[in-house]
Amino acid sequence: MSPDLLPPVAPDVTAGLVEALSPRLRKRLDAGIAKLVTRPVTREGDTVRIAVDDDTDLELHAPGGSVTRADAIRCGCLLAPDCLHRAAAASAAPIAEDAQDADTGTGTGTGTGTPDETAAAPSGSAPADGSGTAADGSAPDGTSHDGIAPTGPPSAGTSTVGAPGDSPDDAFGSAPAAPDGDTSVTAHGRTRTRTPLDAPDGPSRRQGDAVTAPPRVPETVPPAQLDAARAVFDAAAAVLEAGTDGSGAVVQAALLRAAHTARLAGLPRIAASAVSVVNGTRAARTADPAHRLAALAEALRTVLGMAHRLPFATGADLAELRGTVRMPYTPDGSLRLYGLFSEPVLTTTGYAGAVTWTADAEGRLYTVSDVAPGGPGRATGAAGRTVRIGDTALTHRELSRAGLAVSGATVSPTGRLGAGAGVRAVRASGAEWTAEPLDRLWTVPVAEQVARALSGGHDLLFLDVTLGGAVRGSTGDDLLAECDGLAVGLATAHDDPALPYRDNLRLLSAVGGARLRVVARLVPGPLPRALLLAAGHPSSPGTRLDLGLDRLQHADLPAAPAPAATEAPQADEAPLHLLRRRVHQAVSGGRRVLAFPDSGAGDGGRLRNVGLVTAADLLDELRSAAADRSRDAFGRLLPADPGRFARAWLASAVYTDEVERALCAAAWGAPH
Repeated sequence: MSPDLLPPVAPDVTAGLVEALSPRLRKRLDAGIAKLVTRPVTREGDTVRIAVDDDTDLELHAPGGSVTRADAIRCGCLLAPDCLHRAAAASAAPIAEDAQDADTGTGTGTGTGTPDETAAAPSGSAPADGSGTAADGSAPDGTSHDGIAPTGPPSAGTSTVGAPGDSPDDAFGSAPAAPDGDTSVTAHGRTRTRTPLDAPDGPSRRQGDAVTAPPRVPETVPPAQLDAARAVFDAAAAVLEAGTDGSGAVVQAALLRAAHTARLAGLPRIAASAVSVVNGTRAARTADPAHRLAALAEALRTVLGMAHRLPFATGADLAELRGTVRMPYTPDGSLRLYGLFSEPVLTTTGYAGAVTWTADAEGRLYTVSDVAPGGPGRATGAAGRTVRIGDTALTHRELSRAGLAVSGATVSPTGRLGAGAGVRAVRASGAEWTAEPLDRLWTVPVAEQVARALSGGHDLLFLDVTLGGAVRGSTGDDLLAECDGLAVGLATAHDDPALPYRDNLRLLSAVGGARLRVVARLVPGPLPRALLLAAGHPSSPGTRLDLGLDRLQHADLPAAPAPAATEAPQADEAPLHLLRRRVHQAVSGGRRVLAFPDSGAGDGGRLRNVGLVTAADLLDELRSAAADRSRDAFGRLLPADPGRFARAWLASAVYTDEVERALCAAAWGAPH
């Protein structure tokens, strides 16, 4: 049985069933899950039935597509409802999106979105799983691929429409502040000139004069949100303490409970990030091919960082950390859009579909998405589905090469087009990549594009490259290309064999010397590297390929000898990997792998020798926190302090991320 055959289960249902187990059954839960997933599954309407044995069935009722109540999971064994089977089924099933997060995109300018996007408005980074979509966790139009939502503000390159309540003043409905000295603001929002009678030391105020509004007190975090953030931090610290190897269903359920509490307390962004950590942990424990250790480390860094920052946040920073349950969509009038390319979405959080990128005449990017729960089949098939905007009959694949005229458009801060009832759209002519207005996307200097991506804007790069051959690197074979004097490694956007990315990259590596126009997604690192998403056809000028959807054939390639594979270029880089390796080791193996006396004992000295004193100090503190175990008066080991270890790990992860961004900017010649 594949867990994908089971209906999604709400986080609070899973947490409640696990918490109701006796200590003896909790110890057997992981073994029970492993046994249950091998049993046959049948589906009848809204009911999924698992044959626990020859005489006992377990039923999951999901009338709305997901299980939202504990009594919807029923078992026929003698120990029910206190049996292990119910908790095992809930723990094995995908995690359901909260019902209030479902965005219908009708009526009031709202649109459809993935769970990661609905949790936080700011966006613009690529998916953490490298799927070529932007989610942790996230769709490729600006949300994080690992299912985690990015934190940067929208850039000037993407369409961003301000919404009421974006600033603290708007949220409280206060009037603009008056300049010092000459004018003041009345209670009704009118301004008036200050007269001598209004002076502080002048005659008393006359009857009928307006009174200026008192200064607004900065908003503070309410106790319920503080408690919820603390619970998420502690639960995520427990996952880090145990590592993926030790974070079984009981540890995951504790984080799901904390995520549910955070959502009820009004912290949907932190809740979504916590759920993405659980999804990443499950992918690691089940050896999911889409699992990436770096993506899980990023998810943990995000949720720990937000929970740690929340008690000290105020104003706009506090609003950003809280997030919003639904992505705001605001009116943007009429739009004339030109298709760029489509890419499949396949995330570790169980979502799949397609996203089509478009641009207007000014070069602003907009996306049309069709993302829903599903697997590789939905990712490859969604490109043939009709886009859900207006009455147009265009499919995603057709829109990527045609155009769209939209009236009454609604747009999210990430540039995603809404599908409200008042939106009208008709097919229009498209444009070639080499013609206006799309050509202007490739005229932006590469360094400027990289700087925009690193500062929180969209992370697409529009490059003119000369193809070389395949290069062997530490992360697999890349396609080496020359771009503005830089040797750029073009990598596979997603490793799932159902998607043609890898096969297309292998064929393109045989076309040495070809000059192509490509679209790629930036991969931060010490060497120029990007995920290849779309490219011009190597032998048919004017034709372009969506490399995640279209398959190249040998007959499509020009007759030319294939260049031999070479070694990847080496950079004279700082040994930051010494710290990064320990950060990743802690995620997979937990605190204990760093507690050994010889675990990276000489790494601190090597970092200091090259001037990375801060990195060395952080590594020493990380190892010290991992090995910090006290004993009581009888010599027995006391429990470790997971909070100290989590804070030390978080500091190391944040530092590593910032240094890598600086190294990436230097590699591309971009300002940082």
